[in-house]
This record gives sequence, structure tokens and C-alpha cells, in this order.
Amino acid sequence: MAILDDFMMRAMLAGLGVVIAAAPLGSFVVWRRMAYFGDATAHAAILGVALALSFQISVFAGVLLVALAMAITVSSLTGRGYGMDTMLGVLSHSALAFGLVAVSFLQGVRVDLMAYLFGDILAVGHSDLAVIWGGAALVLGLVVWRWSALLLSTLNPDLAYASGFDPKREQLVLTLALAVVVAVAMKVVGALLIAALLIVPPAAARPLVKTPESMAFVAAAIGALAVIGGLQGALILDTPAGPSIVCAAAIVFALVSLGASLKAGFAARSRP
Repeated sequence: MAILDDFMMRAMLAGLGVVIAAAPLGSFVVWRRMAYFGDATAHAAILGVALALSFQISVFAGVLLVALAMAITVSSLTGRGYGMDTMLGVLSHSALAFGLVAVSFLQGVRVDLMAYLFGDILAVGHSDLAVIWGGAALVLGLVVWRWSALLLSTLNPDLAYASGFDPKREQLVLTLALAVVVAVAMKVVGALLIAALLIVPPAAARPLVKTPESMAFVAAAIGALAVIGGLQGALILDTPAGPSIVCAAAIVFALVSLGASLKAGFAARSRP
């Protein structure tokens, strides 16, 4: 356990656990154009924090319960007169507002709201690592088990039906897995940055790959690079660790996008 006694090592392991689970799910978020879902679930997590502190239960348990409730609500209401983006937009901002109002009513409880909004990865303990990696293992197992069904339901719902898969059920599986990732990532990057960690690495990986499986692996590699680079940058520049990780991922995305644009430009010029 000596290697885990260093707070930077614990922070790095926590970040790696989150990005390994977030990469394949983030790929589905990008493919399905569900970027708002990460925001909605993450914003609802603040309400989970308030409820957990009110009832004196584990903050992780409160965040997970509210995130799961949000996932089920989104899956059940989508398609009933509202588009996915509209429903997620309404639920996202409403959940954040109710959560912040609920926190203001807490009496005799000291709440570090900045830590919940932007993460406190440097304060990750041994028990937090166990929760993060346990949640990551659960999500990865679920994704591996349902990979074919999730992918087919994402690419062609009609073909999924013909193959014996229910696209609505697979969407529910995806949203529940995303809720678990949001709950375990709360400690690392906070409610306002979780969606970025879900979306930016897969978006950066997309121009570099040709298959869905390789996109998930490359997204995980980019996320790991962002965690290591962001923590190193935070240590050197004395900046917040969570936002620094997201900034590192954004820099990788910018470099990949620039490279893809230059490659496309050279290819266009070389055509006869």
C-alpha cells in the first residue's frame, strides 16, 4: 500500500479509473449525439449531494441514486412529444437549480460547493479509489457484455429490432451506465466538468480511427494522457487539478483537429 500513500499517485489512479470507464460510454454519447445527457446527469448530482447530506448518508450513494433516477426519467420521457435535446436541456438546468437551492437550505452542514462543482481529485482516499475502480469495472463489464447490442442499436435501430435487440432497452442500459460513471467521476472532476471528460477524449479520437472498437481504445488512451498531463500541469502551474485535466484533453482535441484539417488540405491540393 506504500505506493498509494502518495496523494498524486492516488489522484492519477482515480483519474485513470474514470477515463477508462468514460471512454467507451463517451464514444456512444458522441455517436448518439447525447452530449446533453452528461450535463443533465452531472447537474442532477448536485441535488444528490444535498439529499445525501440532509439524510446523513454517503454522498456517493446519494449522487448515484439521483443520477439513476435522472437516467430512468430521460429514457422514459424521450419520444413522448419531446426531443432528446429538449428533454435533457430542461432536466439539466432544472436539476442544477433545485440542487443549488437545496444546498442553501442545509443547516449546520459545511458544504464545499467548489469541490462538488469542479472536483477535488487531490483529496481522493483509499476508499474513494475502491469506489471509483469498482464502478469502472462494473461499467466496463456491462459495456463488454452489451457491446454488440449497444452498437447495433446506435447505428441502425431497425436492424437491431430484426436481430432481436430492443433499442429502447439498450438506451436504458447506456443511460444507467452513464449514471454510474457520473457518480464515480464526481470526486475527480466535479459536476460541471464530467460531461467534458465524457465527450472530449472520444471526439479527439474520432478522426484517428476507422472502427468503433478502436475509437473506444484510443479515447481511453487520450483520456489517460489528459489525466497525467493535467495533473502534471496542475502541479507545476499551481492550477485546479480537475479543470487542468479537461484543459489537457481539449488541447489534444485541438491538435488532432488541426492535424486532420491540414491533412485534408494537403490531400485536396494533391488531387489532379
